[in-house]
Amino acid sequence: MIINFEALKQAVIGCKIPKPLSGTLSGHAAGEPFDKYVYQEIKKQFPHNTFRQYEYLNDLYSKNPTIIGFEARQALFSSPTVMFLLSRGKQATEKWSEDNPFDEKQNDTADILVVRDGFYEILDIKTRNVGKTAQSPNIISAYKLAQLCAKMIDNQEFDNFTIGYFEVDWTLQNNELVCQEAHHVDLFLSNPQDLYINWAAAMQVQFHVCDLPQTYSRSKQEWATEYLQHFVTQATKRSQDMIAKFVEPFEKYL
Repeated sequence: MIINFEALKQAVIGCKIPKPLSGTLSGHAAGEPFDKYVYQEIKKQFPHNTFRQYEYLNDLYSKNPTIIGFEARQALFSSPTVMFLLSRGKQATEKWSEDNPFDEKQNDTADILVVRDGFYEILDIKTRNVGKTAQSPNIISAYKLAQLCAKMIDNQEFDNFTIGYFEVDWTLQNNELVCQEAHHVDLFLSNPQDLYINWAAAMQVQFHVCDLPQTYSRSKQEWATEYLQHFVTQATKRSQDMIAKFVEPFEKYL
């Protein structure tokens, strides 16, 4: 872990963000200003090592201007597992140039990326209106996480990156969003067998950051194996339920 999260929490708690002009207090409109605030606070800690995901890719490719093409640019990553998490698709990568750089995408894995000495700290920012009861947010695609675990095992890469989530809890006060509390969790300190997969919501792992236990004490390799077991078990049950509901009742008509 690179970021001092206790210092970050102290810097964020009490901060005030103007209420969005659109009037909406949900989703991206409320989350983006806090996301940018946290980014600036981390950048104070690590001014030369902190990036948005698209900034890191633009920086990496611009420093290697003679490297072109999808496979060649993928090879710029020293870690194939990290490359899987951070790189863009084939067409976008091939079209990249200094005149056509990447822009931010809402589905980027990392809202904030801190890179130092070959270690990648990937951080996703979540916000929560504590004045309302809300469903747990989408965290990461369960399928993408399964792919990641498989790559970690295939490449024997367990110690060169981490994935964390930072939650900003806020309330509305006098047309300002005021941070009341902040929470940080490491995905790989959660119990993989307990992660909830919402198959009806694009196969998303869902949880509130503040509610995620950090009690897992085994290795990251064991975490990856246990998550894959959890994912396969859940997917098998899901497929059996789908067949029982949507296939078997109609087979007699065929």
